[in-house]
Amino acid sequence: MAEHALDGTRFVGRDRELARVVEALAGPPALVLVEGEAGIGKSRLVREAVAAGDPDGARTLPAVCPPFLEAFTLGPVVDAVRQAAPDVAALGLTAVAGVLRPLFPEWSGALPPAPEAPPDAGAARHQLVRALAELLDRAGVRVLVVEDVHWADSTTWDFLVYVATRRPRPLTLVLTYRPEEVAAGSPLLRLTSRPAPDVRQVRVTLGGLPVSDAAGLASSMLGGARVSAAFAAFLHDRTEGVPLALEECVRLLRDRDDLTCRDGEWARRGLDEIAVPPTIRDSVTERVARLTADARRVLLAAAVLTDPVDEHTLAAVTGLPAARWPAALRAAYGSGLLGETATRPGGGLAAGRTGIAFRHVLAARAVYDRAPAPERAAAHRRAGEALEAAVPPPVGRLAHHFREAGLTRRWFGYARQTALLALSSGDHLTAATLLHALITEPTLPPTEVAALAGQVSAHAFTGDPRAGEIVRTLRAVLDSGRLGRRDRAAVRAQLGRMLLTVGEYTEAAAVLEQAIPDLADHGYPIASAMTVLGLPLHGSWPVATHLRWLERAEAVAAASDIGPVDGIELRLARMTALFELGEESGWELAGRVGADESSPRAAMLTARFHLNTGHAAMKWGRYADARRYLAAAVDVAGRHGYQRLRDLAVVTTGHLDWLTGAWDGLDERLAAWQEVDGEPLIRMDALLVGTQLRVARGGPDESARAVLAAVREESTRRGTTDLPAETAGALSRVAARPSADLTAEPVARMVRKGVWLWAGEVLPEHLAALLSAGRRGEAESLAAAFEDGARGRDAPVLAATLACCRALLAEGRGDLAAAAAAWEAAATAWQALPRPYDAAKARERRARCLLPDRNRAPALTELRTAWREFTALGARHDADRVRHVLDAHGAGTDGAWRPGRRGYGDRLSPRELEVVRLVATGLTNREIAKALSRSPKTVATQLNSAMRKHGVSSRTALAVRVTQAGYDAGGPPGPGTS
Repeated sequence: MAEHALDGTRFVGRDRELARVVEALAGPPALVLVEGEAGIGKSRLVREAVAAGDPDGARTLPAVCPPFLEAFTLGPVVDAVRQAAPDVAALGLTAVAGVLRPLFPEWSGALPPAPEAPPDAGAARHQLVRALAELLDRAGVRVLVVEDVHWADSTTWDFLVYVATRRPRPLTLVLTYRPEEVAAGSPLLRLTSRPAPDVRQVRVTLGGLPVSDAAGLASSMLGGARVSAAFAAFLHDRTEGVPLALEECVRLLRDRDDLTCRDGEWARRGLDEIAVPPTIRDSVTERVARLTADARRVLLAAAVLTDPVDEHTLAAVTGLPAARWPAALRAAYGSGLLGETATRPGGGLAAGRTGIAFRHVLAARAVYDRAPAPERAAAHRRAGEALEAAVPPPVGRLAHHFREAGLTRRWFGYARQTALLALSSGDHLTAATLLHALITEPTLPPTEVAALAGQVSAHAFTGDPRAGEIVRTLRAVLDSGRLGRRDRAAVRAQLGRMLLTVGEYTEAAAVLEQAIPDLADHGYPIASAMTVLGLPLHGSWPVATHLRWLERAEAVAAASDIGPVDGIELRLARMTALFELGEESGWELAGRVGADESSPRAAMLTARFHLNTGHAAMKWGRYADARRYLAAAVDVAGRHGYQRLRDLAVVTTGHLDWLTGAWDGLDERLAAWQEVDGEPLIRMDALLVGTQLRVARGGPDESARAVLAAVREESTRRGTTDLPAETAGALSRVAARPSADLTAEPVARMVRKGVWLWAGEVLPEHLAALLSAGRRGEAESLAAAFEDGARGRDAPVLAATLACCRALLAEGRGDLAAAAAAWEAAATAWQALPRPYDAAKARERRARCLLPDRNRAPALTELRTAWREFTALGARHDADRVRHVLDAHGAGTDGAWRPGRRGYGDRLSPRELEVVRLVATGLTNREIAKALSRSPKTVATQLNSAMRKHGVSSRTALAVRVTQAGYDAGGPPGPGTS
């Protein structure tokens, strides 16, 4: 992920509390008490309130009590006064101020002489307090803020009581403190329990922020971009909405490169666990260090249990003798780390009951991490034994405790039960996590691995880095030689499915083919394996072989008792294979798959149906259908939490946007996907499209060639179907010299298999390279084979590709008139899809064929049309190339390059206009981004586009220009038309 500097946090979620404090500071003298745990935002609230009522800080003196073991007398106030540095000599202090000389030796020359010492200590203390109060009065202080007052020394407390209760001029005091640190005999209680009659007392208690405000705080640190709901919930669950913990977690995630911005929304790359931020860890460690050894055992027991439990269970996990338990529990409570909270399902108590637990997850983690490993293991063993008596037993928690205790056999039994329960309830993520742990456990016998292998849902591991570990484990089990024929076949079939998941398609096909003979004679497993072999993954099998596998799979399914959801999955896999093979029957089958969201698995299959059908429609050239299906895939996958399927649909939509000319903001939308780990298909597709977009705008370079070459190599190695062909075509278009070698392998594979659906993105480039090398006969034979293979298929992209091939062959024969006519047909076909970029390139090729004619007017008109289309798209490199041709023929010399989004040309788009209007009001990019709920990068891009369109280089000039134009100024015309 690119480096993102974190912004300062916005003040969120405390509007009501802020209003109360601001009101108190604005009125007559008041005692304002702000209480809450460490990091809850007490200091920030007070700063915001002071800034609202005393912006320059002239009337406010802020002081902080440090956590010294032995506090310095009046230290917080003395340090605050010293920092304020008043002109003491000009204050006109009375003789009593001389007692301040020992506190302020640096001001001895400005202070009055020290008076004679009073006869007793009480009088001396009173004299000191009076003198310090006089110093504050003469300095104009009206509000004294003392933070962390629970750490104040006794003399400071005397001073605070004095200034809050004296007559006739009591100060307004703002005190912040942690309730759990206030001792029973604290002077704070005396001060608050006896309020002066003319001093208003305001108490503000701060709790954790709700999820929405936690999301707002995180967003403010990340440039104002939205925070995904899952990320916000993750942060809130682990921090309980404590602002300091939220900030530290976001910083830690950024430092770990664990944040990514997709679709203008921040999310975590993986929503699992998070280390304890150092600030939180140190705070908890400091509190725990003050406790007795028994109290620390109580905290460790609570950290091990994680869920709220009753006293009996917690006592059992500590292992303390009964006589020492009450005192240990009281001390643990006194730390402020534990509290009583409602239980959650799956814990040690019935849901809804109140039990003892840590108040914050990160605090529990900090205590757990600092405990020695043997103590943790012993506590886990005691926890497992205590929870086994629950009815029903919490099998998930038991599996966790016995594994952490090192009791493998007991862990295995509970983990297997939990995985099966998760599968039956549709919780594939939990099942996948447990099955991964079970299958990769080194001590588990191969026969037990084989029994578990069939339970693994390969789709649940799609995009999960743990899939590679399962692949390695399954290979090791097969190599052990300790499996029977049926078990070996079952493991091999599962290995084939997992290889598909990690993108190793060629090996997957070989493994599945090897597994089929030893699988059972009928049923879903063998039908599923045969259907996978119907996909055109095998490098040398022709279409007919794949179709035979599909026929065999259908026959097996028809003769077997297969459940309805399994049947849907088989039809979906068959439909996808037919699409990839270029078979029209796939569309007929698509009409019979049906949508079903009645269960988690059915919803997942429905999302896959929309995704696969949308991808196929895009490859066939049915773009309106593609957009409709992909939108449905995003919706269904998003609603049911299938993030990987949603991400695939989003990136495929980006590919569709590239083809259909919807380029506005496309490069920004694709950027995050180009760095996604563990998602080869998403990453390669985003790199392919993003690089082509960059070339269209700025021209080819070595960097673009290197990226495309790497994608072609990886996609070929993995055995993907159409990606190697499309990437080879793109690489050929940016090559320094034409070379048929760049496209030879995917074209040969296409011919060998007879899958002509892949031709649209690679065949014209291959024919052009053959013709430039003088291999016209080879090019004509290949084009004839393609025409025969495309016949009878309702794939608009094939019709447009065929027109391009005919035009290239006519050029190769020297028949420019026929070539011009064919290019015109190609442009019309591309535009009808619509694929405006390809249509503009076809118009440019037609114009070049017409230029040798004595009447150049049609050629120049066609070039101007191509220029306008390239310009509207933002294809600067192509527009410049066409403009050079126009200039060389004396046409269009008054035009200039001004890129704009398609549909607006050189006029401001609505989104650009929104930005420009706010620029005219004087807002910064960041302020505009917040106002429009966009990222600062998007605002900067739209602002730069608007400046280019109006030929200005500064924000001020742009504001003047659009104001003069009434916020609706268009750009100058393009090349002339006469």
